[in-house]
Amino acid sequence: MKFTLTLIDWQARAPGLSDADEWQAWSRRSDAIDPAAPLAKLTDLPMMTARRLNSGSRLAVDLGLMMLRKHRIDAVVYSSRHGELERNFRILQALAAEQPVSPTDFAMSVHNSAVGNLTIAARQPVVSSSVSAGMDTFQQSLCDVLSLLHAGYSRVLLVDFDGLLPDFYHAGLPPQMPVWPYALALVIEAGNTLSCETHVNRTPEEPALPQSLQF
Repeated sequence: MKFTLTLIDWQARAPGLSDADEWQAWSRRSDAIDPAAPLAKLTDLPMMTARRLNSGSRLAVDLGLMMLRKHRIDAVVYSSRHGELERNFRILQALAAEQPVSPTDFAMSVHNSAVGNLTIAARQPVVSSSVSAGMDTFQQSLCDVLSLLHAGYSRVLLVDFDGLLPDFYHAGLPPQMPVWPYALALVIEAGNTLSCETHVNRTPEEPALPQSLQF
């Protein structure tokens, strides 16, 4: 599969990395991201909303609000491999301990929680979707973006993100798998600035970076 896109704007957050200069310097060094490094302060997300969101969703909604403030966006795609895993783990812990489940955790435990909170905080009833497809989540979200562009939407916001993976799951994960929170926002239009081609991975193994940060 071959396709082309035009990238209008981008922004990303991860431990120790926030502005474009930091990301560009990191990409030249190819250093590992330090999970213990601090996350940048939120810039656009209201504090009351931030308190209700998990680590990855906070980053994703904050970047989404930033892009909606800067650009006219016709549709939004949010992609996350693990979604609200932090929140769902808390729900499972409460059930195992025979304790009441937090109403906020229950209400916010669905996969489209982040993009839903984005449209609420922005007060924009924009067309939106939420994608999850395992290791290839970002790749499949690009397919969703292409579908929207072909359907006539001129400018699409894609936000790929994940939150902090609870320690409970670490023993069952590949050692190089990222477990830290991050978010990447891309504003995309039809065009030919970027040329992409998919390839079959004959020996798939867990990468040390999410697909979107490799992109």
